[in-house]
Amino acid sequence: MPGESILELGSGEGAFTSALVTMTRGRNPLVAATATGASVFIPGAEPVALDQLPGPLAGRRFRYVVAQNVLDRDNVAYLLEHIFALLEEGGRAIFIETNPWNPMSAARRAVSHLLHRPYAQSLLSRTQLYELLSEIGFIRVSARFTDFVYPPLAPTPRMAWMVSSVSVLLENMPLVRSLAGRIVLHAQRPPRDLPRAAVSLCGHDVLRGAVSFVVLCHNEAMNIPALVDGLRSHYGDYVHQIVLVNDNSTDGTAATIDRLAAEDPRVVAVHRAPPNGVGRALRDGFAAATGRYVMSMDCDFQHLLPEMEDMFDAAAEGADVVFGSRFSRQSVLIDYPFGKILANRSFHLLANLAVRLGGRRDVTNNLKLMRGELAKQLVVTEPWFAANAEIGLQLVLLGGTVREVPISWIDRSFDMGQSSFKVLASGAGYARVLWRYARATRFGRRPLAVGALAKA
Repeated sequence: MPGESILELGSGEGAFTSALVTMTRGRNPLVAATATGASVFIPGAEPVALDQLPGPLAGRRFRYVVAQNVLDRDNVAYLLEHIFALLEEGGRAIFIETNPWNPMSAARRAVSHLLHRPYAQSLLSRTQLYELLSEIGFIRVSARFTDFVYPPLAPTPRMAWMVSSVSVLLENMPLVRSLAGRIVLHAQRPPRDLPRAAVSLCGHDVLRGAVSFVVLCHNEAMNIPALVDGLRSHYGDYVHQIVLVNDNSTDGTAATIDRLAAEDPRVVAVHRAPPNGVGRALRDGFAAATGRYVMSMDCDFQHLLPEMEDMFDAAAEGADVVFGSRFSRQSVLIDYPFGKILANRSFHLLANLAVRLGGRRDVTNNLKLMRGELAKQLVVTEPWFAANAEIGLQLVLLGGTVREVPISWIDRSFDMGQSSFKVLASGAGYARVLWRYARATRFGRRPLAVGALAKA
């Protein structure tokens, strides 16, 4: 979020520093620390020269500490102790490291040891590293695998392109993911969660008071207040409505929605009668939406609120439809089930062949922003999760300007409840949708007419 401070350790020549400035839009205080005498000035970052920690950083605290290839076995304990002290409560440390648990890396280290040759870096084993982080006081320790574009897996540019195209599968595939070239290590200083300041992310006059947020709610009493508070805090100037669709919940969802609607006239309660279903709830939510733009979303998307700013940027630039893409090359997936990844990528491969989606990567995500008149044109016939694919295909095939924006995906934590999506149970609906639209467009050879939607 804007205003949260960042410390980059070992900024070197500043390439990663420049990327951080760009990614944060220059709205975050950024300190780029290098070894004494190696400082490089990067616009938007405060340079600091260090010969030891904390040095000139003594007494300062940061929301994030990021670093690359610094956790060598010989200095890891010293470094992590100082990083823990430099973090504010709830602050997070992110390390991008050469994957020490890659079998090929282990083989190279063993050969170097036998030949008495120095090896650039040596990390602790996973168990040792996790134990050390825990002893220092870190929580939420995890490692994600990334980057398969390295020899011998990708020895040529063409091979590198092919590997990067399937990287989302490789990075999440059991056993195979251990061959990744890098890991992204995450750790947090307690406490687990701190309330974030109400920072507005609204920068476009054209969107002020124009967006109806359609939120599907099925047994989501624990998630609704946090999501609504986040929408009002960060996108309050954009809010025309927050349409909360109670899809026959059996917990306290109905009472929670009614309370929020009584407190804020912009919150619209829609209580559905049986039978329930994602497609039915979307259809009723779109019918209640009256904004010039409509954004559909799930109730557990509160972690993604900062990233949605890019979607609104795309709409303000003229896009008629904006998809939040979990499968762009810039997206980050955390604990995404491999079976769901495989099913999703298979669907999009077939869809791009059958109806010519133009290489689009994620039309099935429920995070969609569209013009209000397009939302009114949609014909939703699928009762369950396949409605997300049905809507996505219609929005692409109806024409207009369509953009995809990278979005992360973070699995629900234990306190957020469980998703009801099941790959095998939903597969038939997705296949049915793809076949209908392939026939309606003669396998992508003709556009989809509005009048043909009900027949598709």
